[in-house]
Amino acid sequence: MSDELLKIQREYIRRRYDQLPEDMDQRLLAIREKDSFHFKAFGQPCTVSPDGITLGGVPITGPIGVLIALYVFHAVRDPVQIEPVKSFKQIKGTTPYHGAFSARSEKSLIPYVTGIRQNKETLLSVFDGKESEGTKGDSSFILYPLPKVPLQYIFYLADEEFPASVTCLLASNAELFMPVDGLADVGEYTAKRIVEIVTR
Repeated sequence: MSDELLKIQREYIRRRYDQLPEDMDQRLLAIREKDSFHFKAFGQPCTVSPDGITLGGVPITGPIGVLIALYVFHAVRDPVQIEPVKSFKQIKGTTPYHGAFSARSEKSLIPYVTGIRQNKETLLSVFDGKESEGTKGDSSFILYPLPKVPLQYIFYLADEEFPASVTCLLASNAELFMPVDGLADVGEYTAKRIVEIVTR
């Protein structure tokens, strides 16, 4: 499977470099160094070049590599408009992915709500995130798995009446920067990275 995913990743990168915009660094919110672009992806240093993608200094071949390639391929000039945030269900064309997004991006984090709250500062540092002001919930913050794909999380701790819950919201123009199936996967792999951080 990794071989197939690597082919997909390389094809997106090849097509992007075949028609590389002069302002690509601005589109990606990246630092340009000749034909390479440096930015943070899923909390790790990422470099994109004609030769491929590295994450944390290591060539990446799996699903996250495809997501980064999609982000690069679909890079546009538009700035991110976070407010008003919206649920995944509010994005057109996401119906086939509702169940997977809920299960893998939100419910998968419920067992770790307490640990997430305790490790909030670490998560904000790793993902270049920020706290959400004026938001309901016991804890809320915005993380940046990709520079133009922020995710807002709202956490409720369990109490006598209600179980713990997690809501993951997206920027109002999130679909400009990633296809909807890609957005679902960004939510899933960000959740996995969060769990990895709070359980290490």
